[in-house]
Formats: sequence, C-alpha cells, structure tokens
Amino acid sequence: MSFTLNLPVNSVSFGQVSTLLLRELYKKNLNDFILYPIGDRYDLSSQESDEGFFNFIQAHTADFISKIKRTDSLFKLWHINGSLDSPSDKRYLLSFYELDNPTKEEINIVKNQDKVFFSSNYTVDTFKMFGCSNVEFLPLAFDKYNFKRLEKKYFSDERIVFNLVGKLEKRKNHKKVIQAWVKKFGNNPKYHLQCSIYNPFLKEEDNKNLMASILEGVNYFNISFMGHMPKNSMYNDYLNSADIIIGMSGGEGWGLPEFHSVAMGKHAIILDAHSYKDWANEANSVLVKPSSKIDAVDNMFFHKGQAFNQGNIFIFNDDEFIAGCEKAIERVQSNKLNSEGLKLQNEFTSEKFADNVLNIINS
Repeated sequence: MSFTLNLPVNSVSFGQVSTLLLRELYKKNLNDFILYPIGDRYDLSSQESDEGFFNFIQAHTADFISKIKRTDSLFKLWHINGSLDSPSDKRYLLSFYELDNPTKEEINIVKNQDKVFFSSNYTVDTFKMFGCSNVEFLPLAFDKYNFKRLEKKYFSDERIVFNLVGKLEKRKNHKKVIQAWVKKFGNNPKYHLQCSIYNPFLKEEDNKNLMASILEGVNYFNISFMGHMPKNSMYNDYLNSADIIIGMSGGEGWGLPEFHSVAMGKHAIILDAHSYKDWANEANSVLVKPSSKIDAVDNMFFHKGQAFNQGNIFIFNDDEFIAGCEKAIERVQSNKLNSEGLKLQNEFTSEKFADNVLNIINS
C-alpha cells in the first residue's frame, strides 16, 4: 500500500531520527511512498556522502504536493505543536515530549490523531493520566550508519574524560551539572570535562555569554566548551573521545547522544527518570535518583502560561551526582569498555525501528 511520510530531514535530533528511518527504507528498496518533508525541503549536510541514498530521497520528494492523497496513511514525526493539520484522513504521529503537564491544546491535538507514539513510557503514562487512550510507546534506535566505536587514543596522558551533551538550556540541567563537577574536579589534571552544549537556536554571542556565566568568571584548565559540529562524523569522534557520558537532563524524549555513547561502550552517569529509564539500567549505567521537580519555565524555550510546553523537569542532589561520578570513575578504572552498554546496539536496532513504523502504517 502507498503511504506518506511527513518528516523533518535535517541535522537536529528530529531530523536524525527521520534520516535513520529513511535509510532503512532505502535498504529495503521500498518505493511505494511519498516523502513530504517538513519545511518543504530537506537537508542532508550532516550525513556522509551517499549518492544512492541521496538520490532515493530526491526521488521521493519530487513533486510531492501533486502526489499526496488524503486516503493514504500518513506517518508524521514532529512536535505536538504543529501536528493538528494533516493532508491525510489516517494520521499517525511520533512525537517527543519532555514535561509532565500537557495542556488542553496538546491533549486535543493528541486525541485528534489515530495513534500517537512517544519514545518514552513516562510520557505515554502521563498522557494516559490526562485521558488520552490512543498513545503508545515506540522506542528509538541505534544509528549504525553514523555512529560507531573508534579504537583511537585521544590524549597522551591517562586523564579520565567526561562528556556533557545536548543543546544549552535549563531543561537539560547543564549549569547544575557543570557547577557541581568543577567544585569537585575543577583544575584536577586527572579529570577533564568536555561540553558539547552549543545551541544552534541561539546567537553565537548568547552561547558564549551563557557558557561564561556558568563558570562565574573562574577559569578551569580542565573544562572545554566545544563549538558546533555540523557533521555526524565529527560528533561521533567527540562521543568516542570520552570515558564517561553525563546524562542528567531533567526531561528528554530519549537522549540520543547519551544513548549512543553508552551503546558504543562508554560508561555513564544517568538520571534515573523520564525516557532514560527506557534504555539505561544499573548494569550499563550508574543511576542517580532524582531529588525533586522544578518548573521548566526559562523564558527562552519554555514560557509560563503558553498553550504548549507547560510542566516540570526533574532535578537532582549535587552530592549524589558527584557520588555517581566517582562510581563511574571506578568502572573506567576497572575496565574502560562498558560491555553492558554495547548490548543496546542489538536491543534497539534501526531494522526494528523501521519495521515498527511500517507495522503502524499498515495496521
């Protein structure tokens, strides 16, 4: 049967998930679908050159407006905000939601889909509590096309390197993590913290000012702030350069960089909350229990009283986070390879993800 995929194809997290799905359809030589790119264009600049795959994308987006049929099923990957309108009478939505208090607008949009899939059981349970019976869990997958373990030595000394990831914002608890880390490990040559937290949705000057304010004017030789990485190969190199990944975000739809790091055999300190719980466990990560919740409002991405994105995020006790860091250090010293983490590659494959989506469309 023919169907329509309404996807963002770009370099941010939504686009990376979309591209992974499309790579699997290309591998399956599946051609009976239309690709309706969100924004009416696609951007594959973060991907390594692959002429056959790029031609596949171009062929399926060609003249899409003249080909879309309302009778065809449509699978959309997008924010809840922006998913009410659809060119199809059969609507399936995959979305990422990070908070805990859906608004009446969000609930109505969800109820007006045939099915809504979230990559977090925590989110599924949240929407069910608010009366949405058409929500289900759909796990994401390891991107074997762009990420792989590199047997490469990055530093001449024996420092233990921590990575911090995600776009700089309050929701991800970056400030809290960095300030707790430097209080314990700052200017200690045995440890290094690399922060790839550049936010492409902010101006260059705003990124620099926010990062400087976190350190409150103090210089630490063992903390680095990385710039924007436009290629997945660059980001893969960055993830490989650390021994320990820090995943202490207060709310995630999955946590792709943290997940890929652990799946490539990196040790981890992970907040035992929200979507992290769907793939992180005591065997593959050092888990830190959240201490409480706080309002997500930051007046940048989350604004009080708006029709979307209202609710709370998880936070943690600094001492418990540092205790988690020390446990992760012990794991690195025992064995640099997190063999339990490698199992995630086989548990969450891109083949399973694509088959799940096709089963949804064909149901």
